[in-house]
Amino acid sequence: MKKFLVFLLLSYCTAQYSQTTRKYSNEFMNIGVDAAALGMSNAVVASTSDVNSGYWNPAGLLHLEDHQISLMHANYFANIAQYDYIGYAIPIDDRSAWGISMIRFGVDDILDTTELIDNQGNIDYNRISLFSTADYGFTFSYARKLPVEGFQYGVNAKIIRRIIGKFANSWGFGFDFGIQFERNDWKFGLMLRDITTTYNIWNIDEKEYKKISDAIPGENQELPESTEITLPKAQLGVAKKFDFHNDYSLLVATNLNMRFEQTNDIISSQIVSIDPAVGFEFGYTDLVFLRAGAGNFQNVTQLDSTEKLSFQPNIGLGFKYKGIQIDYALTDLGNQSTALYSNIFSLKVDLGIFRK
Repeated sequence: MKKFLVFLLLSYCTAQYSQTTRKYSNEFMNIGVDAAALGMSNAVVASTSDVNSGYWNPAGLLHLEDHQISLMHANYFANIAQYDYIGYAIPIDDRSAWGISMIRFGVDDILDTTELIDNQGNIDYNRISLFSTADYGFTFSYARKLPVEGFQYGVNAKIIRRIIGKFANSWGFGFDFGIQFERNDWKFGLMLRDITTTYNIWNIDEKEYKKISDAIPGENQELPESTEITLPKAQLGVAKKFDFHNDYSLLVATNLNMRFEQTNDIISSQIVSIDPAVGFEFGYTDLVFLRAGAGNFQNVTQLDSTEKLSFQPNIGLGFKYKGIQIDYALTDLGNQSTALYSNIFSLKVDLGIFRK
């Protein structure tokens, strides 16, 4: 344990003194998982309570009653990019639980034209090859109840692997911390992402880099920075579930998503920028669910220099039967022409049903 704490401290100090801090780094880890959560515009930090809690707030893993597995697939940019997720979690005892998950965001079969023209200046299409670029996020989660009634916490350890064909690759690592509190049917959650900053170290193939270093005179003359840092982010959530006549239910949830930098969010300062999100889930006999949400509130500057408020509405459906849950989300309804993703499906299974 002492060695782990020393390692964590050294990692934090090293990251603080690194040279390159990115405003948007490892963004594939911020997309989100689970169509049920995406249908509610990700406003689930306080209410998450299943295997997907390993991503949204690891403290929610304490609500697990048995083994669970979750799968999700989505397409980006007109099916050019693929986004996949798998998660598994299990309770350890009545006071603790653990989980593991993997995210892959990749583009395959990209044309490599760096050798299209030979030394004689001739174009040879046989010199074109293919490569892939992929980002991987591996998360190990642990959750435990606190001695204070209603409180529970969770910790994520993340390993990031990024590959750009044979040109460059990197390893990164970071930590998340989450906490949940429940009192009188009200649920509160706080998720701190990349609390020590997430630190990526790049390895660039200099031989491959030289092939493009002179493609444009005066451009790409120096190797890019070999390190980058992902800044911490915070999410604060509140949720409450209302039951009607034992058959109907309504879950109302909201998030305040915070970045510690100035952005186009509707609440923005040099210290912190806040993007609110709100989500709803209407359920019938814990069998069928209808979801809706709104998030990504931004101040967008128009061509005439005036500002306009934009947001992203989402809707979703869910069906649950005997431990098997299938969810669907339709996202980014307001701007399909630039949608990062639209139709999303996910599957969640309580593995305990196979032992009955």
